[in-house]
Amino acid sequence: MKQEDDIRNAVEVLRKGGVILYPTDTVWGIGCDATNAEAVKRVYEIKRRDDSKALICLVDSDARLQRYVRNVPDVAWQLIDAVVKPTTIILDNAVNLAPNLIADDGSIGIRITKEPFSHELCYRFQKALVSTSANISGEPAAQNYGDISEEILNAVDYVCYSRRQEHKPHTPSSIIKLTADGEVTVIRK
Repeated sequence: MKQEDDIRNAVEVLRKGGVILYPTDTVWGIGCDATNAEAVKRVYEIKRRDDSKALICLVDSDARLQRYVRNVPDVAWQLIDAVVKPTTIILDNAVNLAPNLIADDGSIGIRITKEPFSHELCYRFQKALVSTSANISGEPAAQNYGDISEEILNAVDYVCYSRRQEHKPHTPSSIIKLTADGEVTVIRK
């Protein structure tokens, strides 16, 4: 299947409130429409994860990030420009997202993906996309398609074909929390 068709199929499922498995700029991810509370709830159920543990989002651009965070601090833009490794930034004042995706303190973890497949998927979908590792909570993250359990594969509505043959090491993103007043905390290197 051509990547263009794979992305078209995934976007169609996402627009109907479905859940997908897809390759990201880090590990394989479980994804859904980040503005759809029912879809987000399904992701928590699939992962068997307590919904008090926030999920992150992927977006394709600075402009899209600004749709979901009120007043992005300057230090966030400096960080986004400086990082080489995929880095998720936790920012205060999340807006326009499913309420069950936003942490109790009003923050959201969000990352601009530059990897070709996930970037194009986010661009075509035109919304933030939930991105959480394709595993049951507490188990190792699926670095490659072959690492994903049957339980996860059977629980989603669409599994992307792109990059299924890949076998190379992938690691989760770095996570950095930035508060509105500029305080920086490294959560995961």
